[in-house]
Parts: sequence; C-alpha cells; structure tokens
Amino acid sequence: MNNSAWLMMLDRRLERINKARPLPVETRRSLAAALRTHMTYASNAIEGNRLTLAETQVVLKGVTVGGKPLRDHLEAIDHAEAWDAMLHWAHSSDPVTPWLLRSLHSLVLRRSQPDTAGQFRTVPVAIAGSRLVPPDPSVVTPSVDDLMGEWNIATGHPVAVSAEMHARLMAIHPFVDGNGRTGRLLLNLWLMRNQYLPALLEPDDRPAYYAALQAADQGDMQPIGSVVIQGIGRTLGIYEEVLRITPNPEAPRGPRL
Repeated sequence: MNNSAWLMMLDRRLERINKARPLPVETRRSLAAALRTHMTYASNAIEGNRLTLAETQVVLKGVTVGGKPLRDHLEAIDHAEAWDAMLHWAHSSDPVTPWLLRSLHSLVLRRSQPDTAGQFRTVPVAIAGSRLVPPDPSVVTPSVDDLMGEWNIATGHPVAVSAEMHARLMAIHPFVDGNGRTGRLLLNLWLMRNQYLPALLEPDDRPAYYAALQAADQGDMQPIGSVVIQGIGRTLGIYEEVLRITPNPEAPRGPRL
C-alpha cells in the first residue's frame, strides 16, 4: 500500500477523534501531560538518552533518578520546556523561520549544552550513521533560509510536506548537536498547525528512521513519509484508547517500518 492510501486512513481516524471534541477539560489535560512526557522520553532516547519513560516522568516532576547521568536529566527538562514552546508556536500564526528554529534549539540545549544552544554551526561536521556529508558551514544560513521559505508556501498533504521538509532540514544539519530533537519538534509544530496530531517516533523506530533519512538524501521521500505516518498513527492510537474509540479492525495502524 502506498503512502497516499495510508494518509487517507489517518485522515479517517482523525475525523473520528474530532467528532468526539470538545473533550472534557481533564481528558485534555491528561492527554497533554502524557504526550509531553512520552515525546520527551522518545525523542531523547532516539539520541541516546538513557532515561526510561517512567524515569522521564519522575525527572519532569523535579525528582532526581539515581544512577543516571546529570546530562540525561537536563536533556529531559530541556526537551519538555521546548515542547511547551512548540505548542505555543503551533497555535500561533507566526511563519516557520530560521529564528523560530534557532529558538527551539536554544531550549532543547538550554541546560545540557548552553554554549552552542540556538547557534548555527560554524564548523564542518559528520552525521553519525550516515554517508551524507552536510554542507559547508558557510552555506548553512542561506540553506535554512531557503528551506523555511519553501516550507511556508508548500502545498500538499501536511503529513507529506512535513516529512519531506524534516528530511531536508536533517540533511542541512544546521547545528553541531540537537538537530534531531529540534527537527522533530519543528515537524510536530507543522503537523499541529495544520490540525494534525503530532508524530510519536519511538526509540525502536531509530533504524527505520535513519534509513528513511538516508533514502531522502537520495531523493526518495516515501520511507520518511512512512515513518511519520507510523508515528502519527501511534499518537492516534493513544487518543483512541483514552476515548474508547475502537479502530476499524480491517484497517492496520500504519505501514511496517
């Protein structure tokens, strides 16, 4: 099944959830808190953070977890605050700009790596697990400017647009570190601004996610689209479970990764 068919399934599932709105206040709050914690855990874990989901929840409540590095704690707090800022921008009309990207990055690394937070890289870098050589630092700023300009006027299904733009941003690799976490926040900002649910990419998705980014570097955007579709389907599943919405038993949750 191609991505277009999967997108139609996602749209139908989202429509069923929207019919249940407005949700009770406490239901909205509990879903928001659960997503904040899970997104923080998953996005950090993809990059090597060793906190579990339960430990992430404890850290976000202000409790230290014994036996885990201080940096892991700081990354959790930073990402949760960046998530909050992303939600604010997702519900605003501000265009996607290099300033917004750098602002998200400054929050993602605010405590864990303050010396480089919010700054485009000025040195050449390599991408672990990829053969792609990111562009020279001298072209990072104009490359990001061009991409953000295209993003704001892009047409097509918001899931397909967000997946492609995310992959292209990852290829630019505008920061020394924190590219993935910041890029996934921007991906979800775009999805939510276009009335979609955010994509929850789990640590187990990492091999397929990295392979999809490498395919995108070669011009094939279908794999990264499949990864994002799978991630949105996972978030839809959380809503369906909480709202007691039974998914169509004939329709699988998303493409295999």
